[in-house]
Amino acid sequence: MQEKVKFGIIGVGNMGSGHLRFFTEGKILNGKVTAIADIDPEKLESAKKRFPGDYACYSSAAELIEKGDTDVIIVATPHYFHPELSIAALKAGKHVVCEKPAGVYTKQVKEINAVAEKSDKMYTVMFNQRTNPVYIKMRELVQSGTVGTIKRVHWQITDWYRSQSYYDSGSWRATWAGEGGGVLFNQCPHQLDLLQWVTGMMPKTIRSFCHFGKWHKIEVEDDVTAYLEYENGATGVFITCTADTPGTNRFEILGTKGKLVCENNILKVWRLEQDEREFNATYKGGFGEPKYTYEEIKPEGINPQHIGILNNFANAVLGLEPLFVDGREGLQSVMLMDAMLLSTWKDKAVTLPFDDDEYLAELQKHIATSGKKEAKSVVLDTAGTYGSK
Repeated sequence: MQEKVKFGIIGVGNMGSGHLRFFTEGKILNGKVTAIADIDPEKLESAKKRFPGDYACYSSAAELIEKGDTDVIIVATPHYFHPELSIAALKAGKHVVCEKPAGVYTKQVKEINAVAEKSDKMYTVMFNQRTNPVYIKMRELVQSGTVGTIKRVHWQITDWYRSQSYYDSGSWRATWAGEGGGVLFNQCPHQLDLLQWVTGMMPKTIRSFCHFGKWHKIEVEDDVTAYLEYENGATGVFITCTADTPGTNRFEILGTKGKLVCENNILKVWRLEQDEREFNATYKGGFGEPKYTYEEIKPEGINPQHIGILNNFANAVLGLEPLFVDGREGLQSVMLMDAMLLSTWKDKAVTLPFDDDEYLAELQKHIATSGKKEAKSVVLDTAGTYGSK
């Protein structure tokens, strides 16, 4: 009988306890949890009661990494610790699954990437929305040339309303010192990853307008509008907010040969009969536009989200299938979120890649003014909050 891959979970707050539940419910077929760790003894005790199992408990990440009987470490701590703990685990000879984002600032993400590059162990970032068949289909259509050359990208993602009680559920939440950012860093890493993964492009410049504590009593951004320019001349707009209700999740890609719109988990596809650039150059009728066909696609297949990523990782460790997400790709989404903050702080467009040290210096200015927030740590049920709606 095939031996199951042994996982250790560092951090059993919202996401860590969610992962623990997946294992204890038997949803990770070739994996099992053998250790968990948290610096908060109440969270450890709560996790043991809610999700009983045959695993060891440790009071620190270092202790779990050193003493735990594990093959894989899942890092599910506050964001600043993601690179530090991922590096420690890789250097200890462990495979690593890191929660999103890969880090708070590009300099630290490049550090983990450098270690992962030299390591013979696998490293992934929890980009669970890449498992959604609708985004997989969008990517396939872009790569196959269905939309031609991309001209415009637009994503309005505001369907994750958060009340003040959410932000008050942890002292580290929504602070510069504790979380390093707001909606861009907590909710949007998935969309910023998909933005570049689906289109296959990173912006050349970003001009953004981040509003800090506009709708909530928090230090960080909760309302963002960003304008993107790409090397090929394409432009884009990215809008996000945690105070819109009912919210919107609409992802649109327009190209010279057609258009894709993803909304309500349905993919709408327009295919032009003639490339728009060719039509523009040859059409002599004045008014008029290329003819097109239209269809709606509801991609078949399940959307396994976190369970899919964890099953893939266990299988990849066992050599049963290739790794789905290379963790080093986590740099792109961190670069996008950092650029959006830097553009707002500097009140100007930012060219990518930007100076890592310049961003870190600006972040440290905000950390220095970050207020101490008194809050009782509360573990919230995240089930149903991370799917595409």
